[in-house]
Order: sequence, then structure tokens, then C-alpha cells
Amino acid sequence: MAAEIEIEGVELRATRCRTRLPFRFGIVTLTEAPVVVARVRARVDGVTSGGFAADLCVPKWFEKDPQKSVHEDVATLFSSAERAATAWTGAAGTPFGVWQAAHRRCLDGDLASGVKLVDGFGVALVERAMLDATCQAAERSFLGALENDLFGFDAGALLPELEGDTHAKSPALLARPSADRVLVRHTVGGLDPLRRTEVSPALRGDDDHPVALEDDIARFGLRAFKLKAGGVPADDVARLCEIVRVVDEAGVTDPIYSLDANESYEDVTTVAALLDRLEADPDGRRLVESLVYLEQPLPRTRTLDPSTAGDIRALAARVPLLIDEADDAIDAFARATAFGYRGVSVKNCKGVFRALANRALVLARNDGSFQASEDLTNLPMLPLQQDLTTVAALGLEHSERNGHHFFPGLDVVPTAEAEAALSAHPDLYERRGDRIVLRIEDGAVSLACARASGYGYAGRVDWEARDALADVIAEPLG
Repeated sequence: MAAEIEIEGVELRATRCRTRLPFRFGIVTLTEAPVVVARVRARVDGVTSGGFAADLCVPKWFEKDPQKSVHEDVATLFSSAERAATAWTGAAGTPFGVWQAAHRRCLDGDLASGVKLVDGFGVALVERAMLDATCQAAERSFLGALENDLFGFDAGALLPELEGDTHAKSPALLARPSADRVLVRHTVGGLDPLRRTEVSPALRGDDDHPVALEDDIARFGLRAFKLKAGGVPADDVARLCEIVRVVDEAGVTDPIYSLDANESYEDVTTVAALLDRLEADPDGRRLVESLVYLEQPLPRTRTLDPSTAGDIRALAARVPLLIDEADDAIDAFARATAFGYRGVSVKNCKGVFRALANRALVLARNDGSFQASEDLTNLPMLPLQQDLTTVAALGLEHSERNGHHFFPGLDVVPTAEAEAALSAHPDLYERRGDRIVLRIEDGAVSLACARASGYGYAGRVDWEARDALADVIAEPLG
């Protein structure tokens, strides 16, 4: 039975974080970004409760305006979170009903900026804090809340074709049995060294965490990889084939690959040329044969352009296609499937209820469409663990992870919070030297956090150690 929630207040704070390695993807090289944290105060079925959520404010993904600076991008995401806080404050109803009203205001109403992924960022952040507060009040895990329909979710209210469908309600969407672990699909960034001989002293840093791909494979037993394409077929083929050789030399059998273009290819003809070049090379051909999907090949503005539909269907006959940045509306995936796309990314920064709606669509259609877990650099504790909890609920077999590689472990959170996370989740973290880091064993990470009371975490959140948004944004970023 759905809970009744009254949102008494939403507060926001943030912390600046620096990478340990530069992360090149799309049109940006990430070296610094803040994590914004939301705290919701609420009454749930008459019980006073609170909940937390957090996200890294990644520049040049939600909006790829080359005229805007990294600092301006982050300020835009802060503003999105503040508008969402306004939409939620004072709202009452079921958690799903409260979300629906806030979503309408922030994406299509008086609080909308006109950039849907940006507007959705704040909505998704406060949504997760609300879900956490709901779970905390009921003393249930997120999985238990879905099982007992605590949120009142109904996919039929979002996608008309699911109205009255047996898969529309959350108990029908929960993966059973829930997995204990998920395979890590390791991101190979555009600037990442592939061999240890390529690692400069400046990149080596002051810890023993791997830098080169071959060392990551040796340390963690990796066998699934997310590769990046940059929009130039000749350059992309050379690097992709070299990655395949490194993976082969490391002794990985039956590797899993996904390929992400991050909107870098302007037209389908050039994407087809990339596949042609890969298939003409022995190493490239092995990549194509092991490719589970090609992610977001075209700019979001052209993804659902009717003029591309025929070309997209021809490309989809060669490799499964997945939308990511183009997934900016509740019905985006449903519309994309009519063009020939088969997959959609799952990212908590785009919304949990939206991910549940897409799962309902996949289950109801039963036509080979699918969801895939992609990582917009989820850092410990809250972003990572809540994202893994969503992965567990949806039953996804592998999950892109990159926050552990590009950022310095739990150094990104206050010391007391890092120690609490290690104590509460020793299956997920470990101490290496003077740093607490993600525990990856045999290429996988634990999903036990999904069973914690609340939304994905049992450690204490050190709210007071965070800073006001105005203070964080006062100094230039990146």
C-alpha cells in the first residue's frame, strides 16, 4: 500500500572534488566537479523522517553548449537542484504523485529552463532523497519498498500503452531473485593509458591504484569494458583496435564491450563508415562481434529526427543501438524504438521512476528491447550506492563504473563518512594504504547495499561537513 508523504523542506549542500586522472569523454576533459547533496525533511504516514541523495555535477553532458564554461555548466545544475527543491517543498501525497507534480513543474511548467536533461537533474536528485525518506520511515529497503508498492508507482500513468498492464506496478518490476553482485563494465576514457609503459610520473600519482588498462585488468579481473568513440572513424578505429589487443594480451576470454559515441558522430553514414573500418580489421572485427550495443551515436537533436529513421533502421540491423543523452523525456525510449533503437540507459541522474517506467515497457513488450546501466561518474557513498541499488532492483547483468577509476576513492567524502561507509559496507569497500577504495573482485562489485534499510546505504551522512552551494560556486571550476 502506498505511503502518504508530506515534504516539509529540502536543503542543498555541496563538496568540490578533484579527479586523480583526467577523464576525457565527449567534448570535455573532466578534472574537477562538485557533488551536490540533497536532504529532504518529511512526514511519512505521520512519522518524521529524512532522506539523502547526491550527484556529481558533470559538465558538458546534460547540456553540450561549447560556448558555456565548466563553471557555468555547474551553476546551471545547481540552479536545477534549487528549482526542484522549490517544487517539492510543501508537497503532499503518495511519493509517485508528489514526483509527478514536481516533474511537470520543472520540465514543462513554471520552473522549466527549456533544457530537459538539465531540468531533470534536479528532479531526479530530490526524487531519490524523497524515496530514501519514505524507506527510512517504513524501515524498509528500496527493494522492500518496491515489493510492497510503498511509492504508489504506476507506469500506466506515464506511458499510455501500459495503462492497466500487469507490469505497470512496482511489485511486478522487481528483479527476482535479486543478484548479490554485478559485473563491472570498466570505462576506458579517451585519454587513458592502455599499457603501463604509457603511464607518466605525473599520472602515476601517490597511490597504488591502477592507471593503465592492462593493470586494471590484472588487479580487478575485469572482463567487461565500455569504450569511447570521438567522431573521427580513422582515429577511433586505431585506438579501439589497440584496446582490443591489450585486452587479448591480458588473457581476457569472451570480453564484453559496449561502445559510446557521446553524440560525436554527425550522421549515420559516418557511423556506418566506423563499423566498416572496424570490420575490415581483424582486431576491429573481434570488437564488433563482442559488441553488446552502440550508445548514442548521433547528437540528441538528430536521434529522433524522422529524416534519420530509415538510416537508423539500417544501422540497427548491424549492431543494437541505445539512447542515452537523447533520453530526455518520459516517452523518449518508447518513441526511439519506432526508429529501430533497442536500448535505453539507466542513470539515476535521469530519474528512478523514469527507469521503472522503461522497465515496465521492456517487460510488457517482450520484443528484445533492453535497459543498460551507464555511469555518469557515480562517486561514493550516496551516488554510487543508490545507483547500484537501482541496478539490483532492475536485475541488470553488468554496470558501467568509472568513478572509482578517475576519482581518489572515498577521499571525495568527509573522513568520518568514509570510515562509516567502510564499517557499514565492508563488502563494497576496502582499505588500501591510507585510502578507502571500491572493492572489485573477479570483475564484479557487491550489491548488498540494496538490502540496507533506506535507499542503498547504512553509513552516516556527514551533512555538516558540506558547504553551501553559493560558497562552492564562488571560486572558478575547471
